[in-house]
Amino acid sequence: MMQLLAVLKSRKVTPEQLFMLSVLTVNGGNYLYNLILGRVLGPAEFADAAVLITLLLVLSFVAMTFQLVTAKFSVLFEHTLFKTFISKIYKQAFVIGLVLGVLIIVFAPQLKVVFNTSSSSMFVIFGCGVPLYFLMSVNRGAFQGKKAYKFLSITYQGEMLSRLLITLGLIFLFNLQSSAIIATGIALSFIFGMFPFKTDHISFKASHELASIDKKHIKNFFLLTAFYELTQIIINNSDILLVKHYFESYEAGLYASLALIGRIVYFLAWMFVMLLLPSVVALKKEGKETASVLFKYVGYIAGISIVIVLTCLSFPELIIKILFGEQYIAMAPLLWKYAIATSMFAISNIFAYYYLSLDKYVPVVISGVFGMLQMGLVIFFHDSLEQVVHMQIVAMTLLLIIQLVFFRIEIATHKKALSKE
Repeated sequence: MMQLLAVLKSRKVTPEQLFMLSVLTVNGGNYLYNLILGRVLGPAEFADAAVLITLLLVLSFVAMTFQLVTAKFSVLFEHTLFKTFISKIYKQAFVIGLVLGVLIIVFAPQLKVVFNTSSSSMFVIFGCGVPLYFLMSVNRGAFQGKKAYKFLSITYQGEMLSRLLITLGLIFLFNLQSSAIIATGIALSFIFGMFPFKTDHISFKASHELASIDKKHIKNFFLLTAFYELTQIIINNSDILLVKHYFESYEAGLYASLALIGRIVYFLAWMFVMLLLPSVVALKKEGKETASVLFKYVGYIAGISIVIVLTCLSFPELIIKILFGEQYIAMAPLLWKYAIATSMFAISNIFAYYYLSLDKYVPVVISGVFGMLQMGLVIFFHDSLEQVVHMQIVAMTLLLIIQLVFFRIEIATHKKALSKE
């Protein structure tokens, strides 16, 4: 008995494991948030909420450019160089966030028309929170790069819990179900997501300048990451926005519920991406091999994907009834198909982020091409929601095949180079 206790005591939870547990909790909370909204609002009104949730995802991908750039150079830069870098990236993130927020507010009436929403005020409220979201992302990037997973976990937990409690509190306490309430909950959650906010390493009056070679490195990685995040936006969100445009609100609401359930693979995969980038950058900096890290995370995601697809295939109606209710049951036959599409995307995404960490450009371009292909296929083939899902399966399967081919070519080239030395 004493030996068993000693073994359990010696097996401390690592920061990485703590972060993975935190991500699972955050994803669970976000799912609960969406599921409750789906049940309370119904398909037609949930379609409006889905537009806001999709805009938040789009925003997260744009802000993720700043987070990943911050994470990478938080590994590479130290001391004064890091302080100079982080001060500049905060300034740039705030300016970009402010510009995007103002644009959303100014074009709120046009967004209302494009996405067939009931009001434009939800876009105005949402736009007010955008600058904070970008500052929050840089703060998270610093935690991610320094592997401060405890603080990183707290920021995600704070954003998720505050959005859940504020939104549902307003809905149930005051019996309000407008899209403006959803937007208010989202905007206020950015404030809570800012904590803990590290200011000790920031000096906006720093006199030091980054070297030209460092500026070029940052610029190239920023542009590469920005382009890849753009492809993520297209692949991950264009289907919901296009369905909202081409179909009636009721069908769009049904599709939003399908997308929410099917994308659980992608959201689970994201925690591995967060761990992958700093690990690969650090190993490269030390001159060590990095492929083993890729294999480990690809294996995890492939295993998760198989379990989720088989579950969706075996119990589609039960899953939809439990999560959304009888009114969404029409989506049951498409659930496993949508899960296949997101699984293909999640696995190919790990390859792309791996090469992004190594400053390789080709996989990013490949993702961009197939992101546009998916969007084009949906634009031309949208006679039914089933056809929309089929087009995504085609595009994402081809994307994964091409990423695997590129990986094999890279391995063969590397082995050939080693044999010549």
